[in-house]
Amino acid sequence: MGFWLNYHHLLYFKTIAEEGTVSGAAKKLKIGQPTLSAQLKQFEASLGFPLFERQRKRLILSEHGKIALEYAKTIFKQGSEMLEALNDGARTSKTTLHIGALDSVPKQVILKLVRFACRSTPCQVTLSEGKPDELMRELLAHRIDLLVTNILPSGTDAKGILPRSISKESVAIYGTSDFKHLKRNFPASISRQPIIVPTYDSRLRTDLEHWAKLNGVELSIIVESQDIAIKKLLASDGIGIATLAVHAARMQVSRGDLFEIGRLQGVHEELFLISSPRKIPNPLANKIFRSFKI
Repeated sequence: MGFWLNYHHLLYFKTIAEEGTVSGAAKKLKIGQPTLSAQLKQFEASLGFPLFERQRKRLILSEHGKIALEYAKTIFKQGSEMLEALNDGARTSKTTLHIGALDSVPKQVILKLVRFACRSTPCQVTLSEGKPDELMRELLAHRIDLLVTNILPSGTDAKGILPRSISKESVAIYGTSDFKHLKRNFPASISRQPIIVPTYDSRLRTDLEHWAKLNGVELSIIVESQDIAIKKLLASDGIGIATLAVHAARMQVSRGDLFEIGRLQGVHEELFLISSPRKIPNPLANKIFRSFKI
């Protein structure tokens, strides 16, 4: 007979890993510490390798333990999803939705997405921001339901995902009133001007440099940032001019904080919603993926 996974052992292991100590996990699980230690030893023995390394009274995950924890989180999350799906018709609790977004995604887009979700059904929304690779791992592990990004993965990284374009916006150069004179003789006028640009994490950076080369513009980069809020803040403070998608700068322009100096012909910023198929789908996430548009 093959090995059977003991889900009680898996829960005990997951709790110990999250709490960092057997005593902390025992308190959370409301079982005795000696019993929990014995159960962990049984689980490690059945697997054939240690899940933790003992360091200064704390338990540090081994390489095998790190892999096991990722699977344990996924298994228990899917179990929760199953219960939600089976009881969907009878329960009255709110639908949960976890959205991930890159720092480079305008906050107005997140606002519209949350508003769309809340108007669709009573729900509880969790928002997470981070780097593309981190958020993609969370999406593929089904710890987030939808990812908003301006970067599409390619090659093997694109396996197991479904992308849909939700916006394609023109990109322009913006600055305070001190830079308004640059509108004359644009784009040559912005050569050697202090400019705030996205990092190479964004496709927009590559497109910007290509545009600059085609137009004979010498970029004098003063700040690189992937966080769009930081770029707008720096530009509004007069640190330099900034490259921003038109919709991202609309509020600052309406307030008179920033002025459009000129648009980058042929350069666009496209935003995508990305989902990862799962055995038990989130109905709200599916509706948003199919219908949301900026």
